[in-house]
Order: sequence, then structure tokens, then C-alpha cells
Amino acid sequence: MGMSVGGSGALNNEPNVVPMIDVMLVLLIIFMVMQPTVRRAVDLQLPDPNPQVAPANAVSDQIVMEILPNDQYAINKENVPKDALAARIKSIYDPRPEKIMFVKGDPTVKYQNVIWAMDQARGSGVKVLGVTPKEGGKK
Repeated sequence: MGMSVGGSGALNNEPNVVPMIDVMLVLLIIFMVMQPTVRRAVDLQLPDPNPQVAPANAVSDQIVMEILPNDQYAINKENVPKDALAARIKSIYDPRPEKIMFVKGDPTVKYQNVIWAMDQARGSGVKVLGVTPKEGGKK
């Protein structure tokens, strides 16, 4: 009976798992290090849970410019001539810190008249927001 010293020519069929474990540990460390930086916060603006309800007769500081038929313009129901529109807008908004205006065009008015009025307001340094006409209006 003799003992084999390791010189046999047989192949070893067992896989070497040490390199695979090394790679898995490196990947685990990479994912652990990257996890805190991957989290992203979503900015939300939730409504106030206890809103302050404005009384029905409260004075609003919003400015609405209406474009009416026959080249007539009104700012908060005050008629303004076409040639004095830019000057009137400038005089209203110069003392105000917030320069936002709502524009409401009559459905029968041409689009170019609405755009001209909006350009006059923008030329006076005002941000212009359009208001859609009410449902059921003239078409």
C-alpha cells in the first residue's frame, strides 16, 4: 500500500469560489457606500391645514385688464383709452412690488388686440397671465 504524494494527474472538479466571494464583497461595499447619496427628496408644497378664509367683502389687490370689443380696454372695470393704456399700466404698477396682471379677452375680440394689450403690459415691466373665457360665453 502506497500513499499518493500529490503527483496524480487527475483534474479537480471543484470550483474556486474565493475570487467570486471577493467580487461579491467589493460590490456589497460599493452599494453600501452609494446608498446614502442615491436617496432623493421630493419637494412638496402641502396646503395649509388651517387655511385663513377671506371674508366675502375683502378687497382684492389683483389687477385684471379686460380687452373689450371696438378697441376698448378696461383695468379693474375702469375704462382706459387705447393710446393711454401703457402709461396707465405703468402708473398702477410702479409703486407695487408684485407686478402680476391678469388679462381677460372678450370672445368676440380679435387675437391681435389681446396680444397688443399684453405687449403693452410687458413693456411696462408686468408679468402677464391669461384668463380663459367662461364656459357658455359667446363663440
